[in-house]
Amino acid sequence: MTSPTPNASESFSPRSDFLRILTERGYIHQGSDLAGIDASALEGRLTTYVGYDCTAASLHVGHLLSIMMLHWLQATGGKPIALMGGGTTRVGDPSGRDEARKILTLEQIEENKEGIKKTFARFLRFGEGGNGALMVDNAEWLTKLNYIEMLRDIGRHFSVNRMMSMDSVRMRLERDQELSFLEFNYMILQSYDFVELNRRYGCILQMGGSDQWGNIVNGIDLGRRLGTPQLYGLTCPLLTTASGAKMGKTAAGAVWLDAGFLSPYDYWQFWRNTEDADVTRFLKLFTLLPMDEIARLSALAGAEINEAKKVLATEATALMHGRDAAEAAAETARKTFVEGTLAADLPTVTVPRDLLAAGLGVLTAFGPEHARLVPSTSEARRQIKNGGLRVNDVAVSDERAVLRDSDLTADGVIKLSFGRKKHVLLRAE
Repeated sequence: MTSPTPNASESFSPRSDFLRILTERGYIHQGSDLAGIDASALEGRLTTYVGYDCTAASLHVGHLLSIMMLHWLQATGGKPIALMGGGTTRVGDPSGRDEARKILTLEQIEENKEGIKKTFARFLRFGEGGNGALMVDNAEWLTKLNYIEMLRDIGRHFSVNRMMSMDSVRMRLERDQELSFLEFNYMILQSYDFVELNRRYGCILQMGGSDQWGNIVNGIDLGRRLGTPQLYGLTCPLLTTASGAKMGKTAAGAVWLDAGFLSPYDYWQFWRNTEDADVTRFLKLFTLLPMDEIARLSALAGAEINEAKKVLATEATALMHGRDAAEAAAETARKTFVEGTLAADLPTVTVPRDLLAAGLGVLTAFGPEHARLVPSTSEARRQIKNGGLRVNDVAVSDERAVLRDSDLTADGVIKLSFGRKKHVLLRAE
């Protein structure tokens, strides 16, 4: 087995369309054997999986890179597998965390799984034949494992010394943060997933974020020890913005992919607010635009770069929510910011009319209970001090202020704004 080599794409010239696209668009961070992956893609036998634990009812922007990699895999002839972590979610992945994930009930895991399934239909074509994508759940095999047999047949191939050196374990211990025995077993289960998917579906490549590198390498090694065909691994970078912020995080929380958690308009605005230095990179990663069009947009400078940002926002939103929703979001933004009108299709939340009659505190109105423009009342207080929150375009200066029926506009709404570009209409019913 070729030793996994980080950043191997820097000196590799791919022949397959799959690796060529991933390389030129900037998806590749680490690869176990790029030449082997390239050859498998050329031979048309590249069945590949990415795993998604069911820790929330929606995926977020941080998952988009691996989803896009699955999209390009299928577009170039490969067969993608979206693996739902109905089994591994019961254990919890310790990668990149200082504390254990919250233990979810089986009912919560199932609800979350059903919620995140919807995302993939936008990016993948599902079907049993040819290179149709598959969606499977590792609970199918993990929940049927016998513990003694697992220790004897699988556990004996794992070195505790090596497991302790993996980033997901080592970094937790270096920070004196507790790592439970339950979490310690996660990499064994993920490794076993890879072997099982190879046996069932001929899967030979696992992709994921760079924080999964250790788990992927362990799966490759386990496959070798158990006599599977050669397995491969490929990771994408964990993105940060040009200013160093974690990609997909805002002051109001995660940027969810499900429209029930984040409206298409707010999703569009997230991409529209991209930093200038990130526009070209994000056009390559998060749109399907051809490279020559991206080069044209990348050449825009000064105020014209805003046009490139609008294209990015519309194309990224069209991928996730459909072209109609993307164009509606762009038009709402145009009306709001260019014409200065109150667009009726701004994100809207409803509150009981008697709540306004009694007086709804601005901290609560802007917070996660209603408008979700800020993640907490403490953040709302901070934004008020900085002049960042407005009601009907008037800055809020008193954190004790309340909203009442008298604040409703002629359209029957109260416009809540965070900064210049985030708005929610509060409607009483």
